[in-house]
Amino acid sequence: MKQALSYFFIVAAGVLFFIPFLGGVHLFDWDEANFAEIAREMIATGNYLQVQINYLPFFEKPPLFFWLQVISMKLFGINEFAARFPNAITGILTLIILYRIGSKLFDKRFGIIWVLAYFGSILPHFYFKSGIIDPVFNLFIFLGIYLLIKFKWKKEVLEIAQNPGWKYLLTGGLLIGLAILTKGPVAWLIVLLMILVYWISVKFRLFIPIGSFVLFSIFAAILMLVWFGLEYFTNGPEFIVEFIVYQIRLFSTEDAGHGGFPGYHLVVMLFGCFPVSIFAIRAFYKMKADKPYQNDFRKWMIILFWVVIILFSIVQSKIVHYSSLAYFPLTFLAAMTIKQIIDKKILFNKWMKFGLISIGFIIASVVFVMPYIGNNINLIKPLFAGNVHALATLDAQVNWTGWEIIPGIILTVGILLFFILKKRDKILMAFSSLFTSVALFVFLGLIFYIARIEAYTQNSYVEYCKLLEGQKAYVVTSGFKSYVQYFYCKPQPGDKIPLDKEHMMKGDVDADVYVFCKKDVEEYWDNHKRFKKLGSKNGYGFYQRIK
Repeated sequence: MKQALSYFFIVAAGVLFFIPFLGGVHLFDWDEANFAEIAREMIATGNYLQVQINYLPFFEKPPLFFWLQVISMKLFGINEFAARFPNAITGILTLIILYRIGSKLFDKRFGIIWVLAYFGSILPHFYFKSGIIDPVFNLFIFLGIYLLIKFKWKKEVLEIAQNPGWKYLLTGGLLIGLAILTKGPVAWLIVLLMILVYWISVKFRLFIPIGSFVLFSIFAAILMLVWFGLEYFTNGPEFIVEFIVYQIRLFSTEDAGHGGFPGYHLVVMLFGCFPVSIFAIRAFYKMKADKPYQNDFRKWMIILFWVVIILFSIVQSKIVHYSSLAYFPLTFLAAMTIKQIIDKKILFNKWMKFGLISIGFIIASVVFVMPYIGNNINLIKPLFAGNVHALATLDAQVNWTGWEIIPGIILTVGILLFFILKKRDKILMAFSSLFTSVALFVFLGLIFYIARIEAYTQNSYVEYCKLLEGQKAYVVTSGFKSYVQYFYCKPQPGDKIPLDKEHMMKGDVDADVYVFCKKDVEEYWDNHKRFKKLGSKNGYGFYQRIK
């Protein structure tokens, strides 16, 4: 009965926090708009096998996540809510799975702590409100790794692994296969790197038979090979070749200008995964659990964390969500630390106190100061001197009421309450209040801030695109790359936007051509004889060429 009640409260929390307001703001460029448009074009064409943008092959991603979005759009319509709904469901499933695994590894209390740690940290919570691929991708990888670890435990005759070994291999391999079909072969690469690092750590002892790992890899490859085969026989080898080329390019070059310094992802973990990042640090050092498999799982999680961080530090493109798989080991390690603090096996030391107060203060201070800056925008304009587009976006008419400080107040009160309850030796209650306050901070922060952020960035451009929905028109961008025009103009299969911009500027066309440009290239379009200026707003210029 108690376990059923735990599941009920976990699901209820997920529904309450992850689902509301999913459609409250437009899809953001690039990823959200890109992925939702792929799903929309699948519906528009009835071609669910091939991944397309602008009704042309899109070689960067496999189709599984888009199939989930298609199902969601069939249920809720083609809109922002439907595009983000699969991740909200993934969030609820993730919390249930963490509770179940944590309960098996330790006990039900640990399962709850792990759920709270994931639910009550900034980025892990935030991504379940998005329309990007990574939450689904990460869950498949984590489950595949967990089952491969259980296969190892089965070989070692540990009591936690009770199913036949072949079931762990089959299920784990298929889950990695689903991950590959979601985002690509990096899923299998992460598993391979983890095994190699673990193998080195046990002084090259063969802890998983080579044949077993080959079988695991075959299971992982089956689903992707089936889709590759269907794609090959339907459309030829082009997608397969271009897909592989893209994966190589992703590791060797900066994509879309998303570069960064070598320690980028560590900084993201420290601040973005507050507050679990503060507690997880302690678990990287010597920490002993009661059972051998508990210590072994901790070792695997440390390896997973560093494999993800190092791998995506090597990758030239630095994007926040690339390292999001590390949220699983980071929250687990934090939960281990918290469990041992509650059990009085380790101390809540001064470094944890300093980290909690200092980083919490920095984050809360940003929230407190934002409404003031919003109402006194000229204060920050000198920071963007020379950036014509950025300066123009700051002129957006955004209503700052002052109530936007509420999330910061909740975060501050949560941290203060943590220390009050801890001083009274109500340790579990202290951590529960801390993580709940952070979850509320993220939930309310999105309500108060995300639409205002969009007003400074892409809102005017999106609104112009929406005016063209249902019309036969060609929309191209100048000075920036975007997928917004596809999703919000909703061209039909016969109206794909020609990629030859030169022709649309000078040649014969069968529909009006619209150019949306950034402020810094407006002068060029102002002087273009074939285009008439429709307006300029928040850093974007809008032009029309009548057919």
